[in-house]
Amino acid sequence: MSISVNVTSSSIELAVAHQLHIHLFNSRSPPLQVLRKTYDPLRLVHSNNLKHGFECFAKSKDENQFETGALLHDHDGNINGRCDEFGSVNSSRIFTSYSGDSLSLGIREPIYEVVEVSSDGKISTRKINRRHLLKSSGLRPRDIRSVDPSLWLTNSMPALLVREHAILLNLGSLRAIVMQERVLIFNYNRKGGKAFIDALLPRLNPKNINGGPSMPFVLEVVEAALHSRIQRLEHRLMDLEPRVQALLEMLPNKLTADILEELRINKQTLVELGSRAGALKEMLLDILEDTHEIRRICIMGMNCTISKDGDEVECSLAMEKQIAEEEEEEIEMLLENYLQRCESCHGQAERLLDSAKEMEDSIAVNLSSRRLEVSRVELLLQVGTFCVAVGALVAGIFGMNLKSYLEEHMYAFWFTTAGIFVGAAIAFFLMYAYLKARKIL
Repeated sequence: MSISVNVTSSSIELAVAHQLHIHLFNSRSPPLQVLRKTYDPLRLVHSNNLKHGFECFAKSKDENQFETGALLHDHDGNINGRCDEFGSVNSSRIFTSYSGDSLSLGIREPIYEVVEVSSDGKISTRKINRRHLLKSSGLRPRDIRSVDPSLWLTNSMPALLVREHAILLNLGSLRAIVMQERVLIFNYNRKGGKAFIDALLPRLNPKNINGGPSMPFVLEVVEAALHSRIQRLEHRLMDLEPRVQALLEMLPNKLTADILEELRINKQTLVELGSRAGALKEMLLDILEDTHEIRRICIMGMNCTISKDGDEVECSLAMEKQIAEEEEEEIEMLLENYLQRCESCHGQAERLLDSAKEMEDSIAVNLSSRRLEVSRVELLLQVGTFCVAVGALVAGIFGMNLKSYLEEHMYAFWFTTAGIFVGAAIAFFLMYAYLKARKIL
């Protein structure tokens, strides 16, 4: 017959130690000191501030030991845990009040605010946590890194990642997850997100199809993303090109601090545009060279698989295989079109940047020529100063208050003055001829 014992949190240790003492002498168990170091039921109780009694069905009919599976109760009758065979408290029931493993570890699960656009053109704003996003899209946690808005500094390179049930788009400020019937857009308030939404919604309107065959939703989203991104680069380049051309016409004849500063800013903008267009071009080239990725886009949402060698698409229906092959050609043509536009944008940015660099080199040569002229004038002035200083030396010698008997001569002053001027002029021309011969001037 089991015995029910009600104790307070202050007497738990004594009760457990007594039962362990009995268990130690009735069975071959580890020493009491080792057991008390291995577990401490008061830690769980005090860590949760459980100032209440509990019940353990302590003794069995045959042995003086704790029964495995005895229940712990609080004052309200709620089950908080179990007692194991050594009397330790299993508190799994206590920690199940937390929602999810991340909360039990003290990690706050991120919540994303996204715009959801469905295949019929309906748009809505919603908040979704990371766990639900992974379940609904069939993605893995490492896949979310490429579109996570909080990692925009580390994931700045453009990417188009194809997964089994979704496509991840990272095109600068545009970050989205494309699924079969909907697309989730992160950072929808930024320029890239707004431009993408403005380009996507007209494509989903049935009135704009004009009776022609419409592309699958996934391809419409991918094309809208590439179109909005490249169009933004082209518009920035078109706005920048006239300003750079105007600066190139003014320079190097008109050198002012404001013009040079404007040239520097425009050059930085061209470098940024060129790097972004180049990165996007590399991404498109990688996708075009990888036919496996293109075929994965084609069979998304179909009952099809790709062979191990990646050369063929195997479908349960012949119609689906034909559709996949047609979509593959359409995707290649689509990517080729935007690759050409991207290469054109990148080439134009590089040409303007080269022109700006050539102008900077021309300005540097012009400034060097002016500095050389200034240096030549300074050298001539220094030679003239030296010659005049020699004449001043002669005048200083005659200015001493010592008798030389020349002061008694009537024409001594005029001869001395003329000699100083003539000597200075001769010295100046001799030094000038020497510097010319050495090609210093």
